[in-house]
Amino acid sequence: PGRRHHHKTPLPGARGRALVPAARPQLRIHSAPAPARGEGPRNRPGTDQMGGGSGGRGKGMPRAMAPVEEVDVAAVRYKPAELQAPHLTGFPLRAFVWLLESPLLGPLVTSILKKQNNMTQMLQHTVIPERPMFYPEYPPQEPERGVVTLGDDRDPVDRVEEALSCLAPYDPSGRFTSADEKNPFLYWKIRDFAYAYRSGITTPSAVAELVIAGVEEWNNKKPPMPMLIFFKADDLRKQADASTKRFEKGSPISVLDGIFFAVKDDIDCLPYPSKSATTFFDEIRPVEKDAVAVSRLRKCGVIFIGKANMHELGLGVTGNNPNYGTVRNPHSVDRYTGGSSSGPAALVSSGLCSGAIGTDGGGSVRIPSSLCGIVGLKTTFGRTDMTGVVCDAGTVEVASPLTSSVEDSVLLYSALAGSRPMDKLTLRPSLLCVPNLVSSENSKILQSVKVGKYTESGFMMSLIMRSQIHVKMHLTSYAAPLDVR
Repeated sequence: PGRRHHHKTPLPGARGRALVPAARPQLRIHSAPAPARGEGPRNRPGTDQMGGGSGGRGKGMPRAMAPVEEVDVAAVRYKPAELQAPHLTGFPLRAFVWLLESPLLGPLVTSILKKQNNMTQMLQHTVIPERPMFYPEYPPQEPERGVVTLGDDRDPVDRVEEALSCLAPYDPSGRFTSADEKNPFLYWKIRDFAYAYRSGITTPSAVAELVIAGVEEWNNKKPPMPMLIFFKADDLRKQADASTKRFEKGSPISVLDGIFFAVKDDIDCLPYPSKSATTFFDEIRPVEKDAVAVSRLRKCGVIFIGKANMHELGLGVTGNNPNYGTVRNPHSVDRYTGGSSSGPAALVSSGLCSGAIGTDGGGSVRIPSSLCGIVGLKTTFGRTDMTGVVCDAGTVEVASPLTSSVEDSVLLYSALAGSRPMDKLTLRPSLLCVPNLVSSENSKILQSVKVGKYTESGFMMSLIMRSQIHVKMHLTSYAAPLDVR
């Protein structure tokens, strides 16, 4: 820490640990004798179990953190440190940024701030016994029960068809009735659209016109709902026309053919730029091709309606955006959607599209999904390919689906999933699979569900409902009415 290392790709069999060449002789830790059998771990001189102690450590000596096997995790308590940093807005903030970017004064200011906040002490004078680890380890797992393996290297179309067999048989009689119009939370799901297209009830081109009208209607509301940053009606019509012709020929690509999806603005999707909801990012990072996640869905015949709004650079959980306007919650326009995937969640929640691709590092898919009454899934790191995503935040950020139901999440996830070749070597993830919802092991998975409703003041009401739910994947009618205001 504190020195520049040339990170090398971990070798196969290294269990995800990176090999780092030593820049200079390493500091040695002289430990106390090992504790006798039955004794607890002994603290090293100058350490405590968190590695933050300084007892017995002379002035100028490095702080030695205890080895991980000697740390009692249950006894660890997080102690937040007080940071000293200027609070600036407006012109002072601009001037401070200019100062930091100055080649002469910038390093001096940065050095002062680091010393004030003890960062030099933490980074340069701390000895960590373990080798640095840049990727998580996935220990071998026992085969899961009640799942179907999809195969990481298979074509997305084949994986979607395999996942489709894991769902309960589709019953159109419970969908195409006048009662649907009375329930604003009962969205059309992917299989509803697929059935309607195959039965001639409607076409992707007809739905595209409704989507275009819906986008214009939301944009013209008072206050407006800027759910999309980039939207081209002609491009949408072109995609829908191609899908309609495939249905007319009786050769749709998959169950996702003609289904409308949105893409968060930090994921590459031609013909649009990727700005991450800023005003400038496309100028320094042009888009040359679709992100891998987008290309996989495109292979399945998905129609992309445009680039969805988001919290600027993903650095926030409200969705507030001064550049393109703040997305409002479709179910209560005086409330936030949550963020940072505010646009994707609002588009799915409003019914303008069946699903969306977002990114999640610290809740950016899960937070807006919960506030908008839809289903958000944060995938395991390495399960989805992040190539073509602006915010590739190491092992934290993943590309994930947002849908109106669990059933649609299964289908969308099966198309999106697939590790990068390097991740397969270094992470060695478990086999890609989805739950088999028609198996006997999963038939009673939702027989007893507790649902809690929160009041405006944030306290849970005393009423806890127990529902007997028949597993037919009509989960939206149970998930969406949750009042999380």
